[in-house]
Amino acid sequence: MKMVASSKLHHAQRMIENMYPYATLLKGMLKTFLQAEVDVESDLVRERQEIKRIAIIAFSSNSSMCGGYNNNVIKLTMQVAEEYAHLGKENILIYPVGRKIAEKVTKLGYKPAGNFVQLADKPNAQQCAEIAREVADMYRNHEIDRVELIFHHFKSAGSQILTRDTLLPIDLKKELDKNIYRDLTSTVTTKDAQQYLRENGAGEEKHEKVKAFEVNDYYLIEPDRETVLSTLIPKVINLQVYVALLDSNASEHAARMVAMQTATDNADELLRQLNLQYNKSRQQAITSELLDIVGGSINN
Repeated sequence: MKMVASSKLHHAQRMIENMYPYATLLKGMLKTFLQAEVDVESDLVRERQEIKRIAIIAFSSNSSMCGGYNNNVIKLTMQVAEEYAHLGKENILIYPVGRKIAEKVTKLGYKPAGNFVQLADKPNAQQCAEIAREVADMYRNHEIDRVELIFHHFKSAGSQILTRDTLLPIDLKKELDKNIYRDLTSTVTTKDAQQYLRENGAGEEKHEKVKAFEVNDYYLIEPDRETVLSTLIPKVINLQVYVALLDSNASEHAARMVAMQTATDNADELLRQLNLQYNKSRQQAITSELLDIVGGSINN
């Protein structure tokens, strides 16, 4: 199972790596535009003063044997739902991506917003865009007042961070300045490697942050600013949901690798202890037989 998870993790890392150029260019374009245009007006950016209904998009897996991966997502999702318990279950809309979180949501009496089990195994950008478009339309029409994401951020094969992020209203500047360091070159999950990653912050100290310089130029916008914002902002929202799915998918395989490696180490340790116990018992039996033989010889 560790070898299968390792192969799937390599594929998931490739998907994240292939997503980087598009994500970097899109965010860079939007950041440059926002630095030049300070007074941004958009329904998707404007925060609601009173929250009456929320939506939660939670990402889990379809299968188990991946350590505390699913339990952590379920626990945080229920914690967020408890924070908004005063709104009533009918006003807490949950999009469960993955069978584990979907089963828990149904069991606790929440009505899932749809069936997204297949996304957990086969990430699909189009379906993520449909989810993002649906919640964006609902937010724009004042049907919901807040949208939150719950997923594992993949930093490396030995480090996945449970993350709670606000999708809507979107803080564009905060999103663009977020540190999204990842290690996509390694799938090592041994105990020594994990200890090294914990002590050294998964290698973050090796990557210096590049200071962003403000752009004060004025831009000619075609056809107009509202059209550009109404196109770029939804794309950023779609991208954020898709990145969360890719993060979750890679984190699942990494967590399963760690769980299987830990199970193997525990099994080896158990075999070592049993072998030692067997040798001690065997030695005691041999010693007892020798004492019986010596005792019988002396009596004769």
